[in-house]
Amino acid sequence: MNHLKGIHHVTAITSSAEKNYEFFTYVLGMRLIKKTVNQDDIQTYHLFFADDIGSAGTDMTFFDFPGIPKGKHGTNEISKTSFRVPTDAALEYWVKRFDRLEVKHTGISEQFGKKTLSFVDFDDQQYQLISDENNKGVASGTPWQKGPIPLEYAITGLGPIFVRIAEFDYFKEVMEKVLLFKEIAHEGSFHLFEVGEGGNGAQVIVEHNVILPRAQQGFGTVHHAAFRVEDRSVLEEWIQRMQSFRFPTSGYVDRHFFESLYANVAPQILFEFATDGPGFMGDEPYETLGEKLSLPPFLEPKRKEIESLVRPIDTVRSTKEFIKE
Repeated sequence: MNHLKGIHHVTAITSSAEKNYEFFTYVLGMRLIKKTVNQDDIQTYHLFFADDIGSAGTDMTFFDFPGIPKGKHGTNEISKTSFRVPTDAALEYWVKRFDRLEVKHTGISEQFGKKTLSFVDFDDQQYQLISDENNKGVASGTPWQKGPIPLEYAITGLGPIFVRIAEFDYFKEVMEKVLLFKEIAHEGSFHLFEVGEGGNGAQVIVEHNVILPRAQQGFGTVHHAAFRVEDRSVLEEWIQRMQSFRFPTSGYVDRHFFESLYANVAPQILFEFATDGPGFMGDEPYETLGEKLSLPPFLEPKRKEIESLVRPIDTVRSTKEFIKE
């Protein structure tokens, strides 16, 4: 069985695609590499923020479902997303930046031997930065070369995702027996699992929590998390594997930028398995990634209708110069 290679992407829900674009571009300095729509709900924007070239394992994506209520954090949710930065010193830079830009954060702390900095956005979406200084395992990506963050401090990809769960023993079995992760450490109610080459880019931190009420999905919460598989043939192996364990799944889905399988692995926990390719570079040149509304071929005939449903967002950056600060 070909193991999962690590985290592919995390998809969350925002109250505003415009505010989301501003926050990720001008505060976090991540590159918008694709502006498209939810393929199952074409009135909804789907924004992809990633490293300089949209590498698998670096992208955080967002839906802005019209009219959706604010979510409530609790148990049985993908509760927090991590972003990797190169060093401990980078976290000191981010503390000062967050203070200056009035981004709520908790200060630098340590978990499982790694320095971290937790923060939230305007929707109370939960994030943390994690230092790669003592990290080994899956390589990270390339920071946005022309973004506002000095390259030695910039975000390079996704780190561990957090899952808060009430039925920990069941979820541990899913992680180990089905998804082939290994539990390598625990601190209090937090359990660290990793897969493949391991390290920050291939880890899941599971929090056992029976105190908080059940989470409710809405803006400010995560919709699903995805894990990397090499290609279509490996994806087919995982389709067969998940079916053999009788998990409810989507079956094969072609997302154009990658090929996927979705599976509900626990109450309110949706995991996706996604191929590394073909990627995001096929329909736009490097210089202008994310500046136009990109549609997969099967939606292209509906472009006029879609453009009438989603309001324009100005995401042009190729004509702008970002001063690194």
